[in-house]
Amino acid sequence: MIKTLEKLWNEYFAEECAVADSNEERELIKKAAEMHKSVSKSLTEEQNKIFEQYIDALYESQSFFAKKAFFKGCEFSVSFLLEAKNK
Repeated sequence: MIKTLEKLWNEYFAEECAVADSNEERELIKKAAEMHKSVSKSLTEEQNKIFEQYIDALYESQSFFAKKAFFKGCEFSVSFLLEAKNK
């Protein structure tokens, strides 16, 4: 089942979930971009390098937890449906 979930995540959901399709999502992205630009302007080159590494680490951890939540949600759904079917 893990291989199937990996394939589903990698080939479909990761791309679909990354699309900002609401005004709220677009506003959050815009705000984050503006803040990033503002912070970057106020830092030295070395500080910017460290800041970018920090952001990359945040993106990696966020991506890891989103994928983990997706897998756990799928596993829960299957368990729930199997349990409901057996009653």
